[in-house]
Amino acid sequence: MPNHLVIPFKKTYTAPIRSSVRDYILHHTEDHPDAYRSDIAQWESLRVACMNTTAAHHSNDVDAFLKYHAQLVFVLAKLPSDVSLNTLYAPCSMTSYQISYAHPFSTSSSIPVTLRSLAFERASVLFNLAALYSQLAAAEDRSSQDGLRRATAYYQSAAGTLSYLSSSALPRLRFPADAEEIPTDLTGPFVRCLENLMLAQAQECAWQRAVADHYKNALIAKLASGVASLYTSSLEAIRSAPSTISSSLPSTWMTHIETKQRHFRAAAQYRKSIDDLEANRYGDEIRRLMDAEAEAKQGYSLVKRSSVAPAVIQDIKSLLDALQKNLGRAQRDNDLIYHCDIPASTAIDPIAEVIMVKSNVSPGLLDPKSLLGTGGILFGDMLGWGAREAVNIYNDNKRTLVKERVIEAAQVFDDEAERLLRSLNLPASLEALERPIGLPPSLLKKAEEVRLEQGPERIEAYLDDVQRLARRAMAILDEAMDILDNEASEDEAARKEVSLSRPVSHEANRELVAKQQRYRSILLEAAQSDVTVREKWEESEAAIVNLTLDEEELEALVPSTTVSIDGKISKANSQTQIHARALRGLLESLDDIRKDRGQVVARAQRRLEVDDIKPRIISVASNFNRWEELTPAMFVDLSDKELAKYDRFIQELAEGKKQQEGILEAIKSKNEQFLQSRKEDPAVKDREVVLHRLDMAHAKYLEITRNLDEGRKFYNEMASILSRFKEACKLWSNQRSQEAQTPSTSVAEKSE
Repeated sequence: MPNHLVIPFKKTYTAPIRSSVRDYILHHTEDHPDAYRSDIAQWESLRVACMNTTAAHHSNDVDAFLKYHAQLVFVLAKLPSDVSLNTLYAPCSMTSYQISYAHPFSTSSSIPVTLRSLAFERASVLFNLAALYSQLAAAEDRSSQDGLRRATAYYQSAAGTLSYLSSSALPRLRFPADAEEIPTDLTGPFVRCLENLMLAQAQECAWQRAVADHYKNALIAKLASGVASLYTSSLEAIRSAPSTISSSLPSTWMTHIETKQRHFRAAAQYRKSIDDLEANRYGDEIRRLMDAEAEAKQGYSLVKRSSVAPAVIQDIKSLLDALQKNLGRAQRDNDLIYHCDIPASTAIDPIAEVIMVKSNVSPGLLDPKSLLGTGGILFGDMLGWGAREAVNIYNDNKRTLVKERVIEAAQVFDDEAERLLRSLNLPASLEALERPIGLPPSLLKKAEEVRLEQGPERIEAYLDDVQRLARRAMAILDEAMDILDNEASEDEAARKEVSLSRPVSHEANRELVAKQQRYRSILLEAAQSDVTVREKWEESEAAIVNLTLDEEELEALVPSTTVSIDGKISKANSQTQIHARALRGLLESLDDIRKDRGQVVARAQRRLEVDDIKPRIISVASNFNRWEELTPAMFVDLSDKELAKYDRFIQELAEGKKQQEGILEAIKSKNEQFLQSRKEDPAVKDREVVLHRLDMAHAKYLEITRNLDEGRKFYNEMASILSRFKEACKLWSNQRSQEAQTPSTSVAEKSE
């Protein structure tokens, strides 16, 4: 039986490549899936070629893994890692590809790890390539020099593949926060442990060749010391890892590695003792034999308590026998002949390490393109996902910029002006003076707007809509909680039948419940805002209804200033007229600024509609090789440059705001003078009050309808968010139900 360890394959399961990729291309690109029919078929064929992990393997199988990995590198440049593939790989039996792979050390009944991740696929393929190399190495006949050379090369290739996995693939492997299980065999400590193990076994082959070729004992000792050092590194990598990772390596492997570590520490001292004997260093010889015997005894004690390969037990036992025999002989010779002092272990020279092996990374991994050429790359003509995402990010950014810094900023400036004018009762006070009878044109226009829109009926309908949508959103949230409550009841019932090795429901669903509480708090706050809007309507309803009256009825509500209270014709004094004309001029200037601001907003919106960055993204992307993975970050400079064209709209708004502030200050000053000049005319005052109330009614109408529009939009968006949350709860509950029915989740069934 071999005395080396072989990395088992991660068991691979089928994955819905065809349906998932076609769906992604159809919904996320401008291409048609049929254009990539042959690419998808080739992808499936390449994957199938790497799925047989049970049959005997040949060195030609390495090419299949290298070619599939090369294509995955290029596929990841075109498609996002989470391309809706559920990837299942069993943890490598070490434990458990919807994409799912099993842990390499898993049992046949273990549940595989399932991730929506092409990065997981790539990492698992690399792991299995390393496993293939290790199995090819173990299959070599190490009793011949040629077999030893091939085994050494395969072990170094296995280590190189694991090194490449650790440096290139693992950093890109991301696990979702809600993942119930992560592949512990695809973590840094686990992979480093296996890499050093492969190097140790490669170095052991080099040591074995040196022994067979009768190299000098001093050199063989240095080679053995190198073997021990590599086994030590393997052991330390896994022991220093968190328990969830270290426990995924079988205990027999840990014992095997530690036994090998002690075996080669002892072997190094043994060979160096022979060198000391030949150099007449008799005291050093005995000390090394004593230290070697102690190491060998500890190693032999380990294997007697564990199930390791018989060949490993025989190796350490044979070495221990040889050490005890030579130590007895050396001690007798020293007692009878040499009478040398035996130095302490710290007093003798340590054995230098000579390491003859290294992690060899296949050229096909370092340069995937060399395996495929230029015409064989899958999805080679497709725009990479990073470039497509850069287009989406730019579109989101430009919409947000125009919305927040142009449209909403302009609205804020308009509202500031409107609030000041309302506080000054403008233009109602001017219109009361300028039109002593009849209705001002601005009021007629506002009343016509409310009348045509059937304002009161519209508000009532919107209020009903908001209330209905609010109830719908809360009902969806309650349904999601019902799902969690039902799962908790099922979990409690299942625990009465079997013992489950998983957290109870109130612990497992903690994040979902916390998210539900946040959503409920948002809905309750929104409900309070709805009450405020309804109160606004109740306070302003009568005034807004007045705006729906016809012109004759509305005019009857507004007092006339053509006759004074003493029955004489009222006429504004000349000073009042002067102030009124100046005030009207300032209001017209303010209107001009607001019109200009509206034109700025309209120009920005037109620019937004025709702004297409995609041709420029494609132009930049064409400067990269087709197989390079493009990320959105590569297009940030271009995006920033393109967004800068909206700066002129923002600057124009800022300049308009500055002009507006000056005019508003002038309006306040001139209005004060205007009021002082006519404060003795009560008829004008009465007319002003009514006109101001009607003007305020129109402002409230606009405010309430805007609030209700925002409310309807908010509840529709919340309904979409809550529906997704409900689906997440349903998926989580279904997964928990499936787990409860899986034997591996049940630790022990209750006795009947």
